[in-house]
Amino acid sequence: MTKMSDLPRDLTEEVLCRLPVTSLRAARFTCKKWNTFSTNRSFTKKHIGEAKAAAKKKHKKEFQVVMVLEHKVYLCSVNLISTSIQRIGELVSLDVAYRINISKIFHCDGLLLCITNDINSRLVVWNPYCGQTRWIQPLKSYHRRDKYALGYDSCRSYKILRFIDSYDGIWRRQKRLIREFEIFDIKSNSWKVFDVTPDWTIESYHRGLSLKGNTYWFAQEKLQVPCGTVVSDIADFLLCFDFTTERFGPRLPLPSHCFIDDTVTLSSVRDEQLAVLFQRWDTLEMKIWVTTKIEPNAVSWSKFLAVDMKPLTGFQFDINAGSFLIDEKKKVAVVVDKNKAIKENRYKSTRNIAYIIGKKGYFREVDLGETTDATCYPLVCSYVPSSVQIKQASPQGNHNTP
Repeated sequence: MTKMSDLPRDLTEEVLCRLPVTSLRAARFTCKKWNTFSTNRSFTKKHIGEAKAAAKKKHKKEFQVVMVLEHKVYLCSVNLISTSIQRIGELVSLDVAYRINISKIFHCDGLLLCITNDINSRLVVWNPYCGQTRWIQPLKSYHRRDKYALGYDSCRSYKILRFIDSYDGIWRRQKRLIREFEIFDIKSNSWKVFDVTPDWTIESYHRGLSLKGNTYWFAQEKLQVPCGTVVSDIADFLLCFDFTTERFGPRLPLPSHCFIDDTVTLSSVRDEQLAVLFQRWDTLEMKIWVTTKIEPNAVSWSKFLAVDMKPLTGFQFDINAGSFLIDEKKKVAVVVDKNKAIKENRYKSTRNIAYIIGKKGYFREVDLGETTDATCYPLVCSYVPSSVQIKQASPQGNHNTP
């Protein structure tokens, strides 16, 4: 009887090339020969090329995304014709090995920066296609209010930005300013500290979006006001961190101004354009804009969609959630959040929902499953498989264990 490991090279390649991303990792454990072959540069290039060609061919019907649901990360297929979202597979295997839950993810060039749902958050860079992981040990320690970004410089060297500019402590006497800005270079396995005195602020629920190697945030002007002062309107703008210069860029104009309680969130379009969603807290009007030009020091916008959400949902997308994607050809947006059923005179969420929204009142809901954790909001981001190899730390660094 012929063993699978004894198959000729061309037949082995044909078999493995037909496997989806979520199945390839399991196939690697079948035998050493398959593991070595499937991680070969020429094979990964061919496999990803065929995957992209297949995805492009059927893009008229569906596309793939990565979602975080109840602290687990899934590869999902979105079909806008049948208005269905199917889980293709669970990408994260970390929770099996280390019993780890994920709170946030950041996507850049096929790599995911995952933030663990621990009291003291931990970071792991992960390539779902190759099955590689790299735990990132802090320079000193991580903080629960840290903000992160994943990007790369002009030499395609991947880096992580960690920063915090916040007061710690609950009581006034205990409050102290923590201001730390650090960059981790994955290739050199080293942290670098740099000085920044920001005149801007980024709220904890505003996640950075990586595009063309750089990361963008929705930011607001930092105001020096007495404690207890109520501020209803603050200047807002787009802010970019350039991983080549390792500096924050100038304030970039947004297509619309928002107020304190409005929902604002960012998304990407094929890693070429940036999209921004605004929703007013009072009228529930939602507008989405897409960039026609985007650089660290320049941006221009075009309106994509404007919809009155009051007759469709009757509620505002949560400022902590509301992550979204758009389909330019079909002129629809897919926003993921929780449902908000009114029970006992207050909103209560019981399900994770994807809201598919288009022009002329087009509206569909897709149930993504039960929500059991009130603090875990569903997140969605685009994903394209990548053969990028994550450089591992030296054994002395002990950076591969959580």
